[in-house]
Amino acid sequence: MSNTVMLKRVALVQYGLGQPPKLSTDGIPILRATNITRGKITEPGLLRARLEDLPLDRAPLLKEGEILVVRSGAYTGDSARITAKWAGSAPGYDLRVTPLAINSRYLAYALLGIAAQDQIKLVSSRAAQPHLNAEELGELQIWMPSSDEQRRIADFLDAETSRIDRLLALQTTVLERLDERESAIVDLAIDELIDRVGTTPFRRFIIAMDQGSSPQCDAVPASDDEWGVLKVSCLRPGSFFPDQNKRLPEDAVPDVRNEVREGDVLITRANTPQLVGSTAVVPAVRRKLLLSDKIFRVGLSPLLDAHYVAWIARGTRVRSFSSASSNGASQSMANIRFEEVKEWPIPHIDLPEQKRVVAELDRSRMQTDALRSRITRQLTLLAERRQALITAAVTGQFDVSTASGRGED
Repeated sequence: MSNTVMLKRVALVQYGLGQPPKLSTDGIPILRATNITRGKITEPGLLRARLEDLPLDRAPLLKEGEILVVRSGAYTGDSARITAKWAGSAPGYDLRVTPLAINSRYLAYALLGIAAQDQIKLVSSRAAQPHLNAEELGELQIWMPSSDEQRRIADFLDAETSRIDRLLALQTTVLERLDERESAIVDLAIDELIDRVGTTPFRRFIIAMDQGSSPQCDAVPASDDEWGVLKVSCLRPGSFFPDQNKRLPEDAVPDVRNEVREGDVLITRANTPQLVGSTAVVPAVRRKLLLSDKIFRVGLSPLLDAHYVAWIARGTRVRSFSSASSNGASQSMANIRFEEVKEWPIPHIDLPEQKRVVAELDRSRMQTDALRSRITRQLTLLAERRQALITAAVTGQFDVSTASGRGED
């Protein structure tokens, strides 16, 4: 690849906001790293501030065509171009690139290409926490074709990535419909049971409850021969993820009473309002994993099957009950008390019928998971295709004027 230039020769690289301003429920959007996803600005988690609370002398509002680059964390180097919709927003704790002698759309794609991403990864990984400063980004080498060629490449990629993005959106919608279908199947099964036998408070079947502790831990997962404290992310409705843990320091003494074992019923005490109360049965699992203080462990009466409880807890009734009864200091985190868990409505049927319900729902879940796996694989392939197309175009690996339709199925 010949005819490359340093980014700082063709664009101005500056910092966004150094410190977060006073926030407001309305006002100017603040575009942070969490709002930047593979070349696009996304709205979830968007913060706002009033114009008078922003340091406009140090960080002016963004203009259409500028580019934001994530400067730290797991997604360091990800970037997105400011479109007309987001012009007038404030830059968050990001790097701000203002194109001067290069096509803005072309540069946005060039920064997403593997050639640029590899350079960013190299310079940002020198510290324990990935971090990129303005000088390092400014020294990035970018292939610099003629202005006309930059425009042609940008036009080509606009068309081809839009086509791929439509396919990605369709497949994502299918995944969402699968989730809705699975939820409907579970709710229908539970509603039929409740219509027939009513409900009994969960407390009638609880014979024990404990929760762990949360000592200071290392910010990395424990290896198989090390002790780890489970995070709340180890639980999703019906699923247990043992790799979601933090390593206990070598000089810390583990409380072996908190070690989880196969068959334990675990319930998250604290999480987002959508996930608080997530319940799962621990499958065959390695030793040395400890409960945190944000996870309940419930001992059940012989009258209740653990997997049956996990399925009932996945239903909308219990999920809504947990969300409604939770409390927290923010909209992003919620807590439930065990007294509230004890009031969960459980349709009580005999053990053989419980096992029959579990078997039927397990079969349905396996079918859904198989479809979900295929669609997820298609999403991965489409994303890889998109990335490869961008990389090839912005490094001169093919002539875009003769490559029409290259991104089609």
